[in-house]
Amino acid sequence: MNDWPDGRDDRRSNRYGAGSAGAQPESARVMRQVRRDPATPGPGPSAPPYSGVPQQPSYVDGQGYDDGYDSGYNTGHVYGGGPQGPGGPGPGGRGPRPAPNWRRRIKWTALTLVTLLIVVSVGTYFWADSKLHRDVDLSKVIDRPESGKGTNYLIVGSDSRAGMSAEEKKKLHTGSAEGKRTDSMMILHTGSNGDTLVSLPRDSDVEIPTFKGSDSGKTYPGTGRHVKLNAAYAEDGPELLVRTVEFNTGLHIDHYVEIGFAGFANIVDSVGGVDIDIPKGGMKDTKSGADFEAGTQTLNGEQALAFVRTRYALAGSDLDRTKNQQKFLSALANQVATPSTILNPFKLYPTMSAGLDTLVVDKDMGLLGLGDMFWAMKSVSGGDGKSMNMPISGSTGSNLVWDKAKVKTLVNELKNDDKVTVSGN
Repeated sequence: MNDWPDGRDDRRSNRYGAGSAGAQPESARVMRQVRRDPATPGPGPSAPPYSGVPQQPSYVDGQGYDDGYDSGYNTGHVYGGGPQGPGGPGPGGRGPRPAPNWRRRIKWTALTLVTLLIVVSVGTYFWADSKLHRDVDLSKVIDRPESGKGTNYLIVGSDSRAGMSAEEKKKLHTGSAEGKRTDSMMILHTGSNGDTLVSLPRDSDVEIPTFKGSDSGKTYPGTGRHVKLNAAYAEDGPELLVRTVEFNTGLHIDHYVEIGFAGFANIVDSVGGVDIDIPKGGMKDTKSGADFEAGTQTLNGEQALAFVRTRYALAGSDLDRTKNQQKFLSALANQVATPSTILNPFKLYPTMSAGLDTLVVDKDMGLLGLGDMFWAMKSVSGGDGKSMNMPISGSTGSNLVWDKAKVKTLVNELKNDDKVTVSGN
Protein backbone atom coordinates (compact mmCIF):
# COMPACT_ATOMS: atom_id res chain seq x y z
CA MET A 1 0.00 0.00 0.00
CA ASN A 2 1.35 3.41 -1.02
CA ASP A 3 0.68 6.17 1.45
CA TRP A 4 2.37 8.90 -0.64
CA PRO A 5 0.26 11.53 -2.31
CA ASP A 6 -0.84 10.91 -5.84
CA GLY A 7 1.65 13.36 -7.20
CA ARG A 8 4.56 11.28 -5.89
CA ASP A 9 6.15 9.00 -8.40
CA ASP A 10 6.93 5.67 -6.72
CA ARG A 11 8.07 4.02 -9.95
CA ARG A 12 11.64 5.29 -9.50
CA SER A 13 14.48 2.90 -8.80
CA ASN A 14 14.62 1.47 -5.36
CA ARG A 15 16.57 3.92 -3.25
CA TYR A 16 17.16 4.01 0.45
CA GLY A 17 15.28 6.76 2.21
CA ALA A 18 13.07 7.52 -0.76
CA GLY A 19 10.10 5.45 0.47
CA SER A 20 11.52 2.27 -0.97
CA ALA A 21 11.23 -0.89 0.97
CA GLY A 22 14.53 -2.03 -0.46
CA ALA A 23 17.45 -2.51 1.83
CA GLN A 24 19.98 -1.02 -0.58
CA PRO A 25 20.93 2.48 0.42
CA GLU A 26 21.14 5.39 -1.93
CA SER A 27 24.38 6.01 -3.72
CA ALA A 28 26.58 8.74 -2.30
CA ARG A 29 25.55 12.23 -3.27
CA VAL A 30 27.27 15.57 -3.02
CA MET A 31 26.68 17.18 0.31
CA ARG A 32 27.37 20.76 1.35
CA GLN A 33 30.46 20.86 3.52
CA VAL A 34 31.10 23.33 6.27
CA ARG A 35 34.02 25.73 5.68
CA ARG A 36 34.88 27.57 8.82
CA ASP A 37 36.75 30.83 8.90
CA PRO A 38 40.39 30.15 9.79
CA ALA A 39 40.16 32.90 12.37
CA THR A 40 37.30 31.09 14.09
CA PRO A 41 38.60 28.88 16.88
CA GLY A 42 37.47 25.32 16.72
CA PRO A 43 35.77 23.45 19.50
CA GLY A 44 37.85 22.36 22.39
CA PRO A 45 39.19 23.60 25.62
CA SER A 46 40.68 26.70 24.00
CA ALA A 47 37.40 27.86 22.51
CA PRO A 48 36.02 31.04 24.06
CA PRO A 49 32.84 30.85 26.03
CA TYR A 50 29.68 31.19 24.05
CA SER A 51 28.25 34.68 23.85
CA GLY A 52 25.51 35.83 21.59
CA VAL A 53 24.97 34.40 18.11
CA PRO A 54 28.04 32.55 16.82
CA GLN A 55 29.59 33.46 13.49
CA GLN A 56 27.87 31.49 10.79
CA PRO A 57 29.91 29.28 8.49
CA SER A 58 30.02 29.61 4.74
CA TYR A 59 29.36 26.58 2.60
CA VAL A 60 31.34 24.86 -0.12
CA ASP A 61 29.93 22.14 -2.29
CA GLY A 62 31.43 18.73 -2.14
CA GLN A 63 33.60 19.41 -5.16
CA GLY A 64 35.33 22.36 -3.53
CA TYR A 65 33.48 25.16 -5.34
CA ASP A 66 31.92 28.02 -3.56
CA ASP A 67 28.43 28.69 -4.88
CA GLY A 68 28.18 31.95 -2.89
CA TYR A 69 25.37 30.66 -0.78
CA ASP A 70 24.90 32.54 2.48
CA SER A 71 21.30 33.13 3.40
CA GLY A 72 22.00 34.53 6.81
CA TYR A 73 19.72 31.94 8.31
CA ASN A 74 19.93 31.54 12.06
CA THR A 75 21.38 35.01 12.40
CA GLY A 76 18.05 36.56 13.12
CA HIS A 77 18.30 38.75 9.99
CA VAL A 78 16.84 36.69 7.20
CA TYR A 79 15.69 39.73 5.19
CA GLY A 80 18.74 41.94 5.69
CA GLY A 81 18.98 45.31 7.42
CA GLY A 82 21.01 43.85 10.29
CA PRO A 83 24.72 43.92 10.89
CA GLN A 84 25.41 42.35 7.47
CA GLY A 85 22.64 44.17 5.61
CA PRO A 86 22.47 47.57 3.92
CA GLY A 87 23.68 50.34 6.19
CA GLY A 88 25.56 47.94 8.46
CA PRO A 89 29.28 47.75 8.97
CA GLY A 90 29.68 44.44 7.13
CA PRO A 91 30.35 43.82 3.43
CA GLY A 92 27.95 45.76 1.22
CA GLY A 93 26.98 48.23 3.99
CA ARG A 94 28.01 51.92 4.24
CA GLY A 95 28.40 51.98 7.96
CA PRO A 96 27.98 55.12 10.09
CA ARG A 97 29.09 58.40 8.45
CA PRO A 98 32.45 59.50 9.90
CA ALA A 99 32.61 62.79 11.79
CA PRO A 100 34.14 65.68 9.78
CA ASN A 101 37.81 66.40 10.45
CA TRP A 102 37.50 70.08 11.32
CA ARG A 103 41.19 70.50 12.09
CA ARG A 104 42.07 69.32 8.60
CA ARG A 105 39.43 71.55 7.00
CA ILE A 106 40.61 74.62 8.92
CA LYS A 107 44.21 73.85 7.98
CA TRP A 108 43.47 73.69 4.24
CA THR A 109 41.19 76.74 4.35
CA ALA A 110 43.91 78.77 6.07
CA LEU A 111 46.52 77.52 3.61
CA THR A 112 44.31 78.52 0.68
CA LEU A 113 43.69 82.01 2.09
CA VAL A 114 47.40 82.57 2.79
CA THR A 115 48.31 81.45 -0.73
CA LEU A 116 45.68 83.76 -2.22
CA LEU A 117 46.94 86.67 -0.09
CA ILE A 118 50.53 86.07 -1.22
CA VAL A 119 49.53 85.91 -4.89
CA VAL A 120 47.48 89.13 -4.65
CA SER A 121 50.24 90.93 -2.70
CA VAL A 122 52.96 89.93 -5.15
CA GLY A 123 50.78 90.88 -8.10
CA THR A 124 49.98 94.26 -6.53
CA TYR A 125 53.66 94.90 -5.82
CA PHE A 126 54.76 94.33 -9.41
CA TRP A 127 51.77 96.28 -10.75
CA ALA A 128 52.58 99.28 -8.55
CA ASP A 129 56.31 99.04 -9.17
CA SER A 130 55.75 99.13 -12.94
CA LYS A 131 53.86 102.42 -12.66
CA LEU A 132 56.70 104.37 -11.01
CA HIS A 133 58.37 106.97 -13.22
CA ARG A 134 62.05 106.64 -12.30
CA ASP A 135 63.17 109.64 -14.33
CA VAL A 136 65.61 111.33 -11.93
CA ASP A 137 69.26 110.22 -12.02
CA LEU A 138 71.00 111.33 -8.82
CA SER A 139 74.29 109.93 -10.13
CA LYS A 140 74.51 113.12 -12.23
CA VAL A 141 74.72 115.21 -9.06
CA ILE A 142 78.36 116.10 -8.37
CA ASP A 143 80.37 116.95 -5.23
CA ARG A 144 77.86 115.41 -2.87
CA PRO A 145 78.13 115.53 0.94
CA GLU A 146 78.63 112.27 2.80
CA SER A 147 75.58 110.25 3.78
CA GLY A 148 74.49 110.40 7.40
CA LYS A 149 72.33 108.16 9.54
CA GLY A 150 68.69 107.70 8.62
CA THR A 151 67.15 108.55 5.24
CA ASN A 152 66.47 111.96 3.69
CA TYR A 153 63.75 112.47 1.07
CA LEU A 154 63.40 115.65 -0.96
CA ILE A 155 59.64 115.90 -1.62
CA VAL A 156 58.64 118.32 -4.35
CA GLY A 157 55.25 119.54 -5.47
CA SER A 158 55.62 120.89 -8.99
CA ASP A 159 53.28 122.94 -11.13
CA SER A 160 53.59 120.37 -13.90
CA ARG A 161 50.56 120.40 -16.16
CA ALA A 162 51.58 117.32 -18.10
CA GLY A 163 48.58 115.41 -19.45
CA MET A 164 46.09 118.08 -18.37
CA SER A 165 43.47 119.33 -20.81
CA ALA A 166 42.62 123.02 -21.22
CA GLU A 167 39.41 122.38 -19.27
CA GLU A 168 41.30 120.76 -16.39
CA LYS A 169 43.80 123.63 -16.27
CA LYS A 170 40.93 126.08 -16.04
CA LYS A 171 39.11 124.04 -13.40
CA LEU A 172 42.22 123.72 -11.20
CA HIS A 173 43.32 127.33 -11.74
CA THR A 174 46.79 126.22 -12.86
CA GLY A 175 47.19 128.59 -15.78
CA SER A 176 49.11 127.55 -18.89
CA ALA A 177 52.65 128.70 -18.17
CA GLU A 178 55.37 126.89 -20.08
CA GLY A 179 57.94 124.74 -18.31
CA LYS A 180 57.80 123.51 -14.72
CA ARG A 181 58.47 125.15 -11.39
CA THR A 182 58.39 123.90 -7.83
CA ASP A 183 55.37 124.95 -5.84
CA SER A 184 56.54 123.33 -2.60
CA MET A 185 59.72 121.64 -1.34
CA MET A 186 60.27 119.65 1.85
CA ILE A 187 62.99 117.52 3.38
CA LEU A 188 61.63 114.48 5.23
CA HIS A 189 64.10 112.74 7.52
CA THR A 190 63.26 109.26 8.78
CA GLY A 191 65.29 107.67 11.56
CA SER A 192 65.33 106.04 14.98
CA ASN A 193 64.80 109.28 16.93
CA GLY A 194 61.56 110.37 15.34
CA ASP A 195 60.72 111.69 11.88
CA THR A 196 61.22 115.33 10.95
CA LEU A 197 59.57 117.29 8.13
CA VAL A 198 61.35 120.53 7.18
CA SER A 199 59.72 122.85 4.65
CA LEU A 200 62.00 124.83 2.33
CA PRO A 201 60.28 128.07 1.29
CA ARG A 202 60.50 128.43 -2.46
CA ASP A 203 61.58 132.06 -1.93
CA SER A 204 64.64 130.92 0.04
CA ASP A 205 67.83 132.74 -0.93
CA VAL A 206 70.36 130.14 -2.17
CA GLU A 207 73.57 130.02 -4.18
CA ILE A 208 73.70 128.05 -7.43
CA PRO A 209 76.91 125.96 -7.22
CA THR A 210 79.00 124.34 -9.95
CA PHE A 211 76.89 121.59 -11.52
CA LYS A 212 76.75 119.17 -14.41
CA GLY A 213 73.88 119.63 -16.87
CA SER A 214 71.34 116.81 -16.58
CA ASP A 215 70.90 116.58 -20.37
CA SER A 216 74.12 118.00 -21.83
CA GLY A 217 76.53 116.53 -19.30
CA LYS A 218 78.43 119.78 -19.49
CA THR A 219 79.87 121.26 -16.31
CA TYR A 220 78.67 124.77 -15.45
CA PRO A 221 81.04 126.54 -13.00
CA GLY A 222 79.52 128.30 -10.05
CA THR A 223 79.69 132.10 -10.12
CA GLY A 224 78.35 132.84 -6.64
CA ARG A 225 75.01 133.82 -8.09
CA HIS A 226 72.09 133.89 -5.66
CA VAL A 227 68.52 133.06 -6.68
CA LYS A 228 65.28 131.87 -5.16
CA LEU A 229 65.34 128.14 -4.50
CA ASN A 230 62.61 127.31 -7.02
CA ALA A 231 64.73 128.89 -9.78
CA ALA A 232 67.19 125.98 -9.54
CA TYR A 233 64.49 123.55 -10.58
CA ALA A 234 63.34 125.81 -13.40
CA GLU A 235 66.92 126.10 -14.68
CA ASP A 236 67.92 122.42 -14.93
CA GLY A 237 65.32 120.25 -13.27
CA PRO A 238 65.47 117.86 -10.29
CA GLU A 239 69.20 117.13 -10.47
CA LEU A 240 70.18 120.79 -10.09
CA LEU A 241 67.59 121.25 -7.35
CA VAL A 242 69.13 118.37 -5.36
CA ARG A 243 72.61 119.73 -6.01
CA THR A 244 71.57 123.20 -4.79
CA VAL A 245 69.87 121.89 -1.63
CA GLU A 246 72.85 119.72 -0.75
CA PHE A 247 75.34 122.57 -1.39
CA ASN A 248 73.43 125.11 0.72
CA THR A 249 72.60 122.76 3.60
CA GLY A 250 75.42 120.18 3.64
CA LEU A 251 72.77 117.44 4.00
CA HIS A 252 72.89 114.38 1.75
CA ILE A 253 69.61 113.70 -0.13
CA ASP A 254 68.96 109.96 -0.50
CA HIS A 255 65.76 110.02 -2.56
CA TYR A 256 63.76 112.39 -4.70
CA VAL A 257 59.94 112.36 -4.98
CA GLU A 258 57.86 114.73 -7.12
CA ILE A 259 54.14 115.00 -7.83
CA GLY A 260 52.32 117.37 -10.15
CA PHE A 261 49.04 119.27 -9.90
CA ALA A 262 46.85 116.63 -11.51
CA GLY A 263 48.24 113.75 -9.45
CA PHE A 264 47.75 115.63 -6.21
CA ALA A 265 44.10 116.44 -6.98
CA ASN A 266 43.39 112.87 -8.12
CA ILE A 267 44.77 111.37 -4.91
CA VAL A 268 42.54 113.59 -2.79
CA ASP A 269 39.46 112.67 -4.85
CA SER A 270 40.29 108.94 -4.71
CA VAL A 271 40.14 108.91 -0.88
CA GLY A 272 36.88 110.85 -0.86
CA GLY A 273 38.33 114.19 0.21
CA VAL A 274 40.37 115.34 3.20
CA ASP A 275 39.12 117.08 6.32
CA ILE A 276 40.97 120.32 7.07
CA ASP A 277 40.39 123.11 9.57
CA ILE A 278 40.19 126.50 7.84
CA PRO A 279 41.52 129.29 10.12
CA LYS A 280 39.33 132.04 11.46
CA GLY A 281 38.38 134.58 8.83
CA GLY A 282 38.31 132.00 6.04
CA MET A 283 40.44 132.05 2.88
CA LYS A 284 39.81 133.71 -0.46
CA ASP A 285 42.30 133.88 -3.34
CA THR A 286 41.13 134.35 -6.93
CA LYS A 287 44.51 133.28 -8.34
CA SER A 288 44.58 129.86 -6.68
CA GLY A 289 40.81 129.48 -6.58
CA ALA A 290 40.66 129.26 -2.79
CA ASP A 291 37.30 130.32 -1.36
CA PHE A 292 36.69 128.79 2.08
CA GLU A 293 34.68 129.72 5.12
CA ALA A 294 36.22 129.26 8.56
CA GLY A 295 35.83 125.88 10.26
CA THR A 296 36.40 122.21 9.48
CA GLN A 297 35.62 121.28 5.88
CA THR A 298 36.10 118.28 3.61
CA LEU A 299 38.11 119.45 0.60
CA ASN A 300 37.95 117.68 -2.74
CA GLY A 301 40.89 117.56 -5.15
CA GLU A 302 40.22 120.93 -6.74
CA GLN A 303 39.74 122.66 -3.37
CA ALA A 304 42.78 120.93 -1.84
CA LEU A 305 45.03 122.16 -4.64
CA ALA A 306 43.75 125.70 -4.13
CA PHE A 307 44.37 125.40 -0.39
CA VAL A 308 48.04 124.32 -0.64
CA ARG A 309 48.84 126.83 -3.41
CA THR A 310 47.27 129.96 -1.99
CA ARG A 311 49.54 132.69 -0.67
CA TYR A 312 47.59 135.88 -1.30
CA ALA A 313 44.91 134.78 1.16
CA LEU A 314 47.75 134.73 3.70
CA ALA A 315 49.07 138.26 3.14
CA GLY A 316 51.45 136.91 0.51
CA SER A 317 53.51 135.00 3.07
CA ASP A 318 55.45 132.01 1.71
CA LEU A 319 56.12 130.81 5.24
CA ASP A 320 52.42 130.62 6.05
CA ARG A 321 51.83 128.74 2.82
CA THR A 322 54.45 126.10 3.69
CA LYS A 323 52.73 125.60 7.04
CA ASN A 324 49.43 125.00 5.24
CA GLN A 325 51.15 122.54 2.92
CA GLN A 326 52.58 120.59 5.84
CA LYS A 327 49.21 120.64 7.55
CA PHE A 328 47.40 119.32 4.53
CA LEU A 329 49.95 116.65 3.53
CA SER A 330 49.90 115.27 7.07
CA ALA A 331 46.09 115.15 7.01
CA LEU A 332 46.18 113.45 3.60
CA ALA A 333 48.65 110.81 4.80
CA ASN A 334 46.47 110.18 7.85
CA GLN A 335 43.37 109.82 5.66
CA VAL A 336 45.02 107.38 3.26
CA ALA A 337 46.26 105.22 6.16
CA THR A 338 42.77 104.56 7.53
CA PRO A 339 41.42 100.96 7.41
CA SER A 340 38.54 102.17 5.23
CA THR A 341 41.10 102.94 2.51
CA ILE A 342 43.78 100.28 3.01
CA LEU A 343 41.33 97.36 3.45
CA ASN A 344 38.99 98.50 0.67
CA PRO A 345 40.38 97.53 -2.77
CA PHE A 346 37.83 99.81 -4.44
CA LYS A 347 39.53 102.77 -2.74
CA LEU A 348 43.09 101.49 -2.31
CA TYR A 349 43.80 100.70 -5.96
CA PRO A 350 42.39 103.97 -7.35
CA THR A 351 44.39 105.86 -4.71
CA MET A 352 47.61 104.05 -5.57
CA SER A 353 46.98 104.45 -9.27
CA ALA A 354 46.24 108.17 -8.95
CA GLY A 355 49.49 108.78 -7.10
CA LEU A 356 51.77 106.44 -9.01
CA ASP A 357 50.61 107.62 -12.42
CA THR A 358 52.01 111.12 -11.86
CA LEU A 359 54.76 110.38 -9.33
CA VAL A 360 58.35 111.05 -10.47
CA VAL A 361 61.13 109.47 -8.39
CA ASP A 362 64.85 108.76 -8.58
CA LYS A 363 66.16 105.61 -10.24
CA ASP A 364 66.99 103.92 -6.93
CA MET A 365 63.59 104.52 -5.36
CA GLY A 366 61.48 101.43 -4.68
CA LEU A 367 58.06 100.77 -3.22
CA LEU A 368 59.57 100.02 0.18
CA GLY A 369 61.19 103.46 0.18
CA LEU A 370 57.87 105.06 -0.73
CA GLY A 371 56.22 103.11 2.08
CA ASP A 372 58.83 104.37 4.55
CA MET A 373 58.21 107.94 3.39
CA PHE A 374 54.44 107.55 3.62
CA TRP A 375 54.44 106.15 7.15
CA ALA A 376 56.87 108.85 8.26
CA MET A 377 54.43 111.48 6.97
CA LYS A 378 51.68 109.79 8.95
CA SER A 379 53.95 109.74 12.02
CA VAL A 380 54.48 113.47 11.73
CA SER A 381 50.74 114.06 11.42
CA GLY A 382 50.09 111.88 14.47
CA GLY A 383 52.42 113.92 16.67
CA ASP A 384 55.19 111.32 16.88
CA GLY A 385 57.45 113.43 14.66
CA LYS A 386 58.29 117.08 14.16
CA SER A 387 57.13 119.52 11.48
CA MET A 388 58.88 122.85 10.96
CA ASN A 389 60.02 125.49 8.49
CA MET A 390 63.67 126.08 7.71
CA PRO A 391 64.89 128.69 10.25
CA ILE A 392 64.85 132.18 8.73
CA SER A 393 66.93 135.13 9.96
CA GLY A 394 65.61 137.82 7.63
CA SER A 395 65.34 138.69 3.96
CA THR A 396 67.21 140.30 1.12
CA GLY A 397 64.82 141.88 -1.31
CA SER A 398 62.04 139.33 -1.73
CA ASN A 399 64.35 136.40 -0.88
CA LEU A 400 64.21 134.73 2.55
CA VAL A 401 67.61 134.31 4.22
CA TRP A 402 68.23 131.20 6.29
CA ASP A 403 69.57 131.44 9.82
CA LYS A 404 73.02 129.90 9.24
CA ALA A 405 73.71 128.97 12.87
CA LYS A 406 70.37 127.22 13.35
CA VAL A 407 70.59 125.54 9.96
CA LYS A 408 74.03 124.15 10.85
CA THR A 409 72.71 122.72 14.13
CA LEU A 410 69.65 121.28 12.43
CA VAL A 411 71.73 119.60 9.72
CA ASN A 412 74.12 118.09 12.27
CA GLU A 413 71.21 116.66 14.26
CA LEU A 414 69.68 115.14 11.13
CA LYS A 415 73.01 113.72 9.95
CA ASN A 416 73.58 112.01 13.29
CA ASP A 417 69.94 110.98 13.56
CA ASP A 418 69.66 112.86 16.84
CA LYS A 419 66.47 114.32 18.22
CA VAL A 420 65.86 117.70 16.58
CA THR A 421 66.01 120.57 19.04
CA VAL A 422 66.02 123.46 16.59
CA SER A 423 62.77 125.33 15.99
CA GLY A 424 61.81 126.93 12.70
CA ASN A 425 59.73 129.93 11.71
